[in-house]
Amino acid sequence: MSSLRIIFMGTPELAAASLRALVAAPEFQVIAVVTQPDQPRGRGLKLQPSPVKEVAQKENLPVLQPQRAREASFIEQLTALHPELIAVAAYGQILPKAILDLPRFGCINVHTSLLPKYRGAAPIQHAILNGDAETGVTIMKMDVGLDTGDILTREKTPIESSDTSQTLHDRLAEIGARLLVRTIPAYVSGAVSPHPQPAEGMTYAGKIKKQDGEIHWDQPAHVICNRVRAMIPWPGAFTHLPASPQPYLLKIWNVEMAKGSGAPGAVLQADKNGIVVACGAEALRILSLQREGGRRMTAAEFLAGHPLSQGQKFA
Repeated sequence: MSSLRIIFMGTPELAAASLRALVAAPEFQVIAVVTQPDQPRGRGLKLQPSPVKEVAQKENLPVLQPQRAREASFIEQLTALHPELIAVAAYGQILPKAILDLPRFGCINVHTSLLPKYRGAAPIQHAILNGDAETGVTIMKMDVGLDTGDILTREKTPIESSDTSQTLHDRLAEIGARLLVRTIPAYVSGAVSPHPQPAEGMTYAGKIKKQDGEIHWDQPAHVICNRVRAMIPWPGAFTHLPASPQPYLLKIWNVEMAKGSGAPGAVLQADKNGIVVACGAEALRILSLQREGGRRMTAAEFLAGHPLSQGQKFA
């Protein structure tokens, strides 16, 4: 039996894991890879390829990088490749019906939530922000809606108290890659049939913005703790410390629940064990932080150069 002809579409590292899994599976033939155009990054703002493009180049796979997936010339390129299936993971553009209907088996997507919960761009961050006990990956048959397609398979994973968006991202990337490789043969053979998403439980996970990292100390400690974890690696949770001539920004990288109460944002304790800050309910101990433009430090390292006294307030 000949290998299934697959076009893969994806951009970030999460998608790269799925591409590597497809390439390694002998029952699939990845005939082309579609990813976003190279983007300027770093201090020199040099154009850099996406993680998916880097994998494709390493595997000597043809790479297509349209500015817009709706371009007629791009759709013609895909049509000429005669794909039997298009697999998508965090590509970054909405696909038109002309592409969805192109392959014999349609387009399937790797989505990092248990749909219909957290449709949209940032399901991982929102799961941690909301204090969810579990999340997972859904492989779905794509339609013209935003993550509204029929479900093929799902796999769950617990969200540990130590998880950040980065650690959960890495785990879901590997789960998604394994699940994709298992799902495709079952779907193509008819062993797995698409079924509609449940009508109940739909939520939307909008794109994370830089301002979403701002800490509001009048919130309960566990809510702020979730925000710190959810904003790693980007944009990072942040607060401000009043200073002369102007306040400076501090990124907060690691916290734990602590005992204590006081005015929200007030420093209750500052020593080698950390910086305890009062919240709207309970308190948090800051274990590591970073002054804007500086390096990440433990609380003890920070206090050696920036002593804090009881009653000082973060804003």
